[in-house]
Amino acid sequence: SRSADAPMATAQADKQEVRAQAKWVRTSARKARLVTDHIRGRSVPEARTVLAFTERAAARDVAKVLRSAVANAEANHGMIGDELYVSAAYVDEGPTQKRTLPRAQGRATRIFKRSSHMTVVVGEK
Repeated sequence: SRSADAPMATAQADKQEVRAQAKWVRTSARKARLVTDHIRGRSVPEARTVLAFTERAAARDVAKVLRSAVANAEANHGMIGDELYVSAAYVDEGPTQKRTLPRAQGRATRIFKRSSHMTVVVGEK
């Protein structure tokens, strides 16, 4: 058995990851997560294809962040874009704008204009 203080060997130690983030995107995090679930773990060319044929509006925003992450990897770290894969893709909730909508008989209801922060991390296989 392994002793408690022995270092664990990690395969991720030498792999480099690059991330890109889009903040305050005017789409709800819940809807954007449906799109990021499709690309997580896929290769970059495959993820681009999936996003191109995804009909949800959030797919355009996620594709933009993916493009940015690949550009960061190529420009700043000399990686080859088509050899990367999406190691992580997640969407966090941003601030919500509250608005009121006039209703019948003097009432008003709340309108929540939700926003989100999208993050895509690409790495080498």
